[in-house]
Amino acid sequence: MRNINEIIIHCTATPAGREVSMSELRQWHKERGYTDVGYHYVVHLDGSIENGRPITRVGAHCLGHNAESIGIAYVGGLDACGKPADTRTIEQIEGLKVAVRTLREAFGKLPVHGHNEFSNKACPCFDAKREFRI
Repeated sequence: MRNINEIIIHCTATPAGREVSMSELRQWHKERGYTDVGYHYVVHLDGSIENGRPITRVGAHCLGHNAESIGIAYVGGLDACGKPADTRTIEQIEGLKVAVRTLREAFGKLPVHGHNEFSNKACPCFDAKREFRI
């Protein structure tokens, strides 16, 4: 098993209310040259959590942090005008909490970061570090 020392939260950078399937995400990432979807988990609009890249494999979601992190993306992140926004549904907020809690139970009290802490991006469009502080 890999040494896991952090969780990084992302958004799919898609419009609010538009569901995105895992196969669609996988296709987008493969078109960018990845071997698989870059995220380990995706939280859908209804709050369901879908497995992406196996956590035993290094992700492709945050340059310089992939080797020792788990990447979780929620579907959304753009408002109706295409601008970055926290578009999480109530169900997605709960789904993210479940995902983080489950990973912390398995790997210890991992810190949670937003992708925007490591990249010049708005993603995940909310303050993940503050929301999931230990």
